[in-house]
Amino acid sequence: MVGVFTAMGRGVSRLACTAAALGSLLALTACDNSPWPRGAERQNQIHSAMIENTPRHLDPTASYWSNDTLVTYQVYEPPYGYHYLKRPFELVPKSAEQVVKPRYYDKDGKELSDEAPGEQVAESVYDVPIRKGILFQPHPAFAKDERGNYRYHTMKPGELGDRRSPMEFEHTGTRELVAEDFVYALKRHATTRITTPIFGIFSEYVVGLKEYGELVRKEDKKLRAGLDPASMDKPFLDFRQWPLAGATAPDKHLLRIRLHGKYPQWKYWMQMTFTAPIPWEADAFYAQPGMAERGMSLDMWPVGTGPYMVTEFVKDRRIVMQRNPNYRQVPYPCEGTEEDKAKGLLADCGKPTPFIDTIVATVEREATPQKNKFRDGYYDLEVFERTDTGKAYLVEMDDSDEVRAQYQKKGFDFGQYSDVNSYIIGFNMIDPVIGWGDNAAQRERNRKLRQAISIAIDWEEYSKIFPKKAGVTAMSPLPQGIPGSREGQPEGVNPVTHKLVDGKPVRRTLEDARQLMVQAGYPDGREAKSGKPLVINYDYYAPATPERKPEIDWVVKQFAKLGIQLEVRATDNNQFQDKVRKGKHQVFWLGWNADYPDAENFLFLLYGPNSKSVSDGENTSNYQNPEYDKLFTQLKSMDDGPQKQAVIDKMVRILQEDSPWSFGFYPYASAAVHGWIKNSKPAILIRDHGRYLRLDAEQRSAALIDWNRPVWWPLLALVAVVAGAIAIARKALKKRERMNARGEILA
Repeated sequence: MVGVFTAMGRGVSRLACTAAALGSLLALTACDNSPWPRGAERQNQIHSAMIENTPRHLDPTASYWSNDTLVTYQVYEPPYGYHYLKRPFELVPKSAEQVVKPRYYDKDGKELSDEAPGEQVAESVYDVPIRKGILFQPHPAFAKDERGNYRYHTMKPGELGDRRSPMEFEHTGTRELVAEDFVYALKRHATTRITTPIFGIFSEYVVGLKEYGELVRKEDKKLRAGLDPASMDKPFLDFRQWPLAGATAPDKHLLRIRLHGKYPQWKYWMQMTFTAPIPWEADAFYAQPGMAERGMSLDMWPVGTGPYMVTEFVKDRRIVMQRNPNYRQVPYPCEGTEEDKAKGLLADCGKPTPFIDTIVATVEREATPQKNKFRDGYYDLEVFERTDTGKAYLVEMDDSDEVRAQYQKKGFDFGQYSDVNSYIIGFNMIDPVIGWGDNAAQRERNRKLRQAISIAIDWEEYSKIFPKKAGVTAMSPLPQGIPGSREGQPEGVNPVTHKLVDGKPVRRTLEDARQLMVQAGYPDGREAKSGKPLVINYDYYAPATPERKPEIDWVVKQFAKLGIQLEVRATDNNQFQDKVRKGKHQVFWLGWNADYPDAENFLFLLYGPNSKSVSDGENTSNYQNPEYDKLFTQLKSMDDGPQKQAVIDKMVRILQEDSPWSFGFYPYASAAVHGWIKNSKPAILIRDHGRYLRLDAEQRSAALIDWNRPVWWPLLALVAVVAGAIAIARKALKKRERMNARGEILA
């Protein structure tokens, strides 16, 4: 009997397991393959990817990377912005009441006319009226108790508890935006606590800012005297204590900025988050014990007046922004082009923004799953802040009529247009091998080396091999669309790398490059004196994933044409930025998106005082040429016209000759956006587009059901197999039930 009972038990167990497996399979039929929570497709929220990792800097003083703009331009409101639809781009007031003209004064304090030449102007004064009634987002930094004291400004060590987010505090508060918040933000560029990429250029113009920086360094040293230098906790550096002559608030809602000389481009800086208001309360709140260790700072948890606020930040995984309940709901624009009208971009004229409740951005480390999620409809915009993600799909449509029909049926929006950005391969000019060199002879040899490499890097070939990232071969730092650019004109051809043949630019031959290598002292890629091979490091700002490796290998092959061995050092963006700040790079790949439509915004990338490794500016090549710097200083105060064009032409010729960059290409722009996202008009200069986008959630939900219908036959086949197994098991069980202990079948 024991044997019979055991056999029966095993049979029942097998049947139970098999039935459970069948039940699990049947349960799967009620599920979909969405990566988001069930029902998310019907909510008023959009999903997008972040490439590689979360942004490093959301603090507007430190942020100068396009990835950061996903958050910074949705949270912060500088005085100005760009009209969302108008082209050419037009400045419009944002947190300011109007876009103002500066007043000019000579060295004796006498007011000059608006047309005064730069050499006569000693000072420019901007009086910017700030809108009344603007409120900051809810935040514990503003929370006060019944007596009017700040609840969370005097926290003791350990009082933070288990909190890891400002969202975990019980109380929040707000207050009105005032002019002093803009003053505080400008002063804060002198801080010693974080990276300040624009301090160098701002300190040249904002009256007293350079000296203010020296003062702040001394005061900070006093504050930190006797403290553990390795401690992440640092005492509050309160910029309200020290006045700055160039930034004041004569009235509660009047911001006055004083600049040295004439600087027409300043109006463009006032649409960037470098000039966005920062409340002192946020600085004080985040300076408390334990905050830095928990990642609580403006770099992860910004505090602004914009349409959105960060409510979730999971490092290298996810950022969630939700509608700021204190936002004043700015109306959608009513002016645009006839093309805008035809595309329905004016349908929401006058309606209060933002339209979207929540923006969710998820880190994607590889391109394939990122693109698959977009194709399946799970990313509404493939990458929120990028304007180049649509090109890959356009190439796929050109390669296949079937794919074209499929994409058109799905209503994908891949509009292609020209924009103001570029990609380059640069040379670190403080590197002894590829840079200036220690003496005149070495300087000339190194210049010929850079010229040879610039010829060998065949950017025309790059666009053919990588059509998904293709563009127009660059002859200078200035793309078309920037006043002063000579791109597309015979006089704009780079004589170092190209020559005109029948009126068209043709890249110089590899033999020309090899002759330059001989003159540089590296015949066939070997040092003439020692015979050692020339080995150069190539720094790339992202890991060498399978998707990127072909491009990296292509660059290696370009150098190999000249016998140069290229050592690839591909890291993530944060490591890359650390490396270039320390000057530990040689050759590097870099892209630049225009901050504003002026030649100065591209040419300042090679301005000596703006060197990355010296003054933490944006001159990543650390290029310094006294003649170029002198012309740049002259250019900054010039209005558009023939005289400014002549200066630009001289500067471009110097750069072409010195070759601190292989000028690369100007990519075609095309963003990947689904048809249920309305009002999409991507442009590199427009970074605050989150508030204008509108979602048709019903259209999305229907599309996801249609595009992602489950394939039933494999499941049905499995069910049949399981059913067969159950039948066999039952038959075997019945047979065992009829057997006695000796294995004989009973009647």
